[in-house]
Amino acid sequence: MHSSLHALPVLQDNVIWIWVRGAEAVVIDPAVAPPVRAWLEKRQLSLAAVLQTHHHADHIGGTPELLQRWPEAEVIASADDRERIPFQTMPVRGGDHVTVLGETVEVMDVAAHTRAHIAFFLPNPKGAEIGPLLFCGDTLFSGGCGRLFEGSAEQMHQALQKLAELPEATQVCCAHEYTEANLQWAVAQQPNNTVLVERYREVRSLRAKGELSLPSSIGMERRTNLFMQAGSAAELAVLRQHKDQWRPA
Repeated sequence: MHSSLHALPVLQDNVIWIWVRGAEAVVIDPAVAPPVRAWLEKRQLSLAAVLQTHHHADHIGGTPELLQRWPEAEVIASADDRERIPFQTMPVRGGDHVTVLGETVEVMDVAAHTRAHIAFFLPNPKGAEIGPLLFCGDTLFSGGCGRLFEGSAEQMHQALQKLAELPEATQVCCAHEYTEANLQWAVAQQPNNTVLVERYREVRSLRAKGELSLPSSIGMERRTNLFMQAGSAAELAVLRQHKDQWRPA
């Protein structure tokens, strides 16, 4: 029985990831419920679990409604987010390992965007068409990283360095389609970086055709993500502040 991975774009730029194995599915950070429910029901799939990376409304907003339809589904979320994700059924912390769809999933502490942000890493999902998977919410984006709403630049630097150590082939399944804007900013900082410029061209072409640029990969982020390449928390802080204030010419 093999696994498959599907991206469901919703709202303005959210991406809900759906991991399927056999007749069951796991949904990651469902911003809204109706499109997820329709997608699962069309394929006659049952919801086994919801993985929540953090408490923001555009990540947990659809979960209560999905639980009304599939009340037996587990909700795996940070134990430190219990107050803000009260419907969680399986509280976890960084370093924990849980079994989901018969697979071992590692929970990673990547607090920075929020104080209790976690990521989920599947080192070896069964199925030849997908390699290692990382569901990283709003910590690592393709070409960027999350804003520091509740955490520090030091925490974000530590989180990104931790993620950079994952295998290069790991698919980076972040929760927003921000790649084009992130790379536009990055190219403005390093206009002579040919690898970055080429990646930006590729992404612009994909987006012009209405296609997603995701998932990225850890290898691609190592090569083209200025935040992941930051040599220190101080350097990351400068980049983050510049990106927060930057507007295209």
